[in-house]
Amino acid sequence: MVWNWTQHGWPHFAYDPDALEPLERRFLLLTGEVIGAVRHVSDDERDLLRIELLSDEAVKTSAIEGETLDRLSVQSSLRRQLGFDTDNRNVKPKERGIAEMMVDLYRSWADPLDADTLFGWHRMLMADSRHLETIGGYRRHEDAMQIVSGRQDRPTVHFEAPPSSRVRDEMAAYLAWFNGSAPDGDAPLPALTRAGIGHLYFESIHPFEDGNGRIG
Repeated sequence: MVWNWTQHGWPHFAYDPDALEPLERRFLLLTGEVIGAVRHVSDDERDLLRIELLSDEAVKTSAIEGETLDRLSVQSSLRRQLGFDTDNRNVKPKERGIAEMMVDLYRSWADPLDADTLFGWHRMLMADSRHLETIGGYRRHEDAMQIVSGRQDRPTVHFEAPPSSRVRDEMAAYLAWFNGSAPDGDAPLPALTRAGIGHLYFESIHPFEDGNGRIG
């Protein structure tokens, strides 16, 4: 199997800007409408909306990796992280970790992305994961990083990421691309285009032992 990272031209992804342009315009239009509407709600309603959106993202992005979270616990942790009143419920590490990451992302979304930020998010997510060799750092194990399904004795390999020995260099290139494609970067890209390429690029590298989908 020829994986994308083994092909000539990696990691320069090809796409059709003309096909995406109407979607980008519609996204900007709808975003403007939402921003305009939010300006007319009360501070309490705005805080409630913020909690709902952050918890929705946290729960759904975790579900992609098969992680089921308690929404009320996530919301309670988000409220605590943001300095709001809470119900003081006991929150498990996995709900607290994803809430910490979402709040940090909310507060620093416009900052340049670097490895230390990614490592911090990984520690937040995986603080209670005793099965991992490396928490808060790129994977280092020699085993192939594969996406598989099916029987354990006859698995179907859907994708294999670059070996761990390449991850640090691949991520250095990724971070340079990500920051360079930001609105104030050297080669800015439209929002949806950047999000799509950025996610595919990150997941193709699969830099961590676990949690790549949630961080990506």
